Amino acid sequence: MNVTLPEKEKIKKRQIILYASIILICIISIIVAFYVQFYARIDLASFIGMGSESAYGSKSEDDILALESEFGSLFINGVNNDNGENNGKKKEQDKDLVYTGYQKKESKLNSYNVEVNIPHINVDNEITDGYNQEIESIFKVLADNVLQTENSNIIYTVDYVANVQDGILSLMIRANLKEGSNAQKVIIQTYNYDLRNNKEITLQEVLKIEKLDEQEVQNRINTKVQEEDDKAKDLQSLGYNVFSRDTSSDIYELEKSTEFYLTPNALYIIYAYGNAADTSEMDLVIL
Repeated sequence: MNVTLPEKEKIKKRQIILYASIILICIISIIVAFYVQFYARIDLASFIGMGSESAYGSKSEDDILALESEFGSLFINGVNNDNGENNGKKKEQDKDLVYTGYQKKESKLNSYNVEVNIPHINVDNEITDGYNQEIESIFKVLADNVLQTENSNIIYTVDYVANVQDGILSLMIRANLKEGSNAQKVIIQTYNYDLRNNKEITLQEVLKIEKLDEQEVQNRINTKVQEEDDKAKDLQSLGYNVFSRDTSSDIYELEKSTEFYLTPNALYIIYAYGNAADTSEMDLVIL
């Protein structure tokens, strides 16, 4: 009787290949899970190189002009895209992720006209607690001081807007202050918080998340500021009193650019000169 024995060597090789394939798949799954848990702010298709083109950085000149003209309409005194995904992060479950914590509308003839909506970040974290303290110390304290003035003809308004995008909570606050014959002062402060990793997030980190080249963004900043400075010099030559920029200042470097606001279709980098001087002048770099 002829008996054919199994080819032990061939079976062993097939098993090794099979086990190795299973192990490799497991390793890839762990890497992807780790990425999604800690770093992902784009979909998996983008992670593996199949994603669509980023919404940022490729706008036409007309698109940018339109966004610049609509900038003031952003301030709705509320939060966009708060769809409940971050309810577990909240301190107060019955309130939005960002809500109006202090509101005052009051006027006194020849003394003041105040209309303020000051936001409160409803996130249970020491970092956002610090944000809220800073917001009160800047915007609410100024409102309290204005309400104590007499015969100063002060107009003071505050509004804000917040947005949740790619796991980032972005808050922008705008204050307008006009005192007597002094120049109008516009203050813009922003706060950007990484909800997934519970930390403050920088502009450079956002650029990496949204796949924007840092040098290209820096070039856009430099170009925009230089263009606005050239316009100011032209007006000065005609005798107008306008705000002058120091184009060599390091405030325009990416690592020093702290005021920015992220929406689903635009990233705003803001240089509000009223934060440090009596002016309403600002430069917007929109990506």
